[in-house]
Amino acid sequence: MKSFIALYEALDATTSTNAKKAAMVKYFAQARPEDAAWAVYFLTGQRLKRLVNTRELREWTSEYSGLPDWLVEESYEHVGDLAETMALLTPEPGPSELQLPALSVMVEQVLRPMADLDDEQRQAIVVRQWQSLPGNARFVFNKLITGALRVGVSKRLVTRALSELAGLDSGMIAHRMMGNWQPTAEQFQKLISKEHDQDLEDSTPYPFFLASPLEIEPNALGLARDWSAEWKWDGIRAQLIRRNGRLYIWSRGEDLLEGRFPEIEQAARDLPDGIVLDGEIMAWRDGQPLPFARLQTRIGRKKPGAKTLQQAPVAFLAFDLLEYDGQDIRQRPLADRYSLMKTVLPTQCGQLLLPGRIEFSQWDALARLRESSRERGVEGLMLKRLNSTYQHGRKRGDWWKWKVDPFTFDGVLIYAQPGHGRRSGLFTDYTFAVHSDQGLVPVAKAYSGLTQAEIDELDRWIRAHTRERFGPVRSVDAVHVFELAFEGIARSKRHKSGVALRFPRIHRWRRDLKVDQADQLKDLEQLIAD
Repeated sequence: MKSFIALYEALDATTSTNAKKAAMVKYFAQARPEDAAWAVYFLTGQRLKRLVNTRELREWTSEYSGLPDWLVEESYEHVGDLAETMALLTPEPGPSELQLPALSVMVEQVLRPMADLDDEQRQAIVVRQWQSLPGNARFVFNKLITGALRVGVSKRLVTRALSELAGLDSGMIAHRMMGNWQPTAEQFQKLISKEHDQDLEDSTPYPFFLASPLEIEPNALGLARDWSAEWKWDGIRAQLIRRNGRLYIWSRGEDLLEGRFPEIEQAARDLPDGIVLDGEIMAWRDGQPLPFARLQTRIGRKKPGAKTLQQAPVAFLAFDLLEYDGQDIRQRPLADRYSLMKTVLPTQCGQLLLPGRIEFSQWDALARLRESSRERGVEGLMLKRLNSTYQHGRKRGDWWKWKVDPFTFDGVLIYAQPGHGRRSGLFTDYTFAVHSDQGLVPVAKAYSGLTQAEIDELDRWIRAHTRERFGPVRSVDAVHVFELAFEGIARSKRHKSGVALRFPRIHRWRRDLKVDQADQLKDLEQLIAD
């Protein structure tokens, strides 16, 4: 673990992307393949199945350190990060001649077996590690057992580091990491091998190409005739793969959606072999999209029942073809890929649809059409350069999402709690309420949208105007109004307000408004599309 701990410290000590990449290249070049594989696993955001809950860890910290429970809780609230709190409160072990185990040994022989043990056995293992690991190693161990090993690197940056190490195109590395990639020595060596991928699993999807938000006028992109326009659907981005007589559906989050959307699987059984379609899974009925809330009822169901299938039917809307006749065609122009896709899907095949592109010749006309997005149940438009290749990740220039303006409302700050990571010492996670017949009722939580100066100012105010404490959460005087933006709204039995908002974030601090000028719950309810 020694070299992995040094890597963690190097990554945590800088905000420079190049410095982070260089640190990872150095580590991967020197690490044993079995250790490097687990490093890739954790650095790309993967985590072990929860081994211990946070309540148990706080109790064990109190017991081992001899500190009262209330002091552990107060320390956790102040620090904001449980792994760091435990590392600070557990006594430093005395001198030891024991060498730190390798990362792979720690994971495979210590951490993973804990899943099959009872509480007392798991506690004994955790305490034994606290007794033997010095400060930094104990901190990283705590990070691993809490599943919170976030250190400011993205999967794309890890891919770039491996690409530089191997001397390979980052797209090839990204493709190899898709699907059922496992953290083993063999898989890591294949990841950076210069040999051609003859044995990529039939189920392996391609890395997704992501559009960037359009923040300029579209006419600045050049001539309209060089671009394609499509509706931006509000669903689940997915790839549909048909290889060697088998069918696979992968989400953008790299979840294999086998059995979750049987109507799409049934419709795709007659597709030709050797194709990969990129598209969107939508809640869909009678040729029209349904609200995203309908689709949410399907997301967590591995085997939906008849009632669910009837209430929330779905369709796959294809908008790109990545593989044809078993050949990777991502480097062909979009216009060519689209023409081939029309031969694969010459007609609408049940729940497998080809929505087509929007015909336009002038940007002004397209802008007017965009204004009808909400009535059509879409989020806006997608703009794609006709000669663009299918790349990976979010690379600016060829694909843009031109979304309609979000919904907004004015809400009152009523609760706050500390953030995580670098924000763990500040109150940065907020709960906002609107007026109802029962007084202020919470409707949204948000933690982004303020400047650092505003966060610092609000943090000082929250500490001086706390009314009650509920663990790390503080209720505050209801005096500040904020404008929040959000993408959608649906009814919800899980929320006290009866509504749930999609992607709420702070738009601005409304210092010009008083609390009684904040919005009413009935104003939000009027936006719900039943």
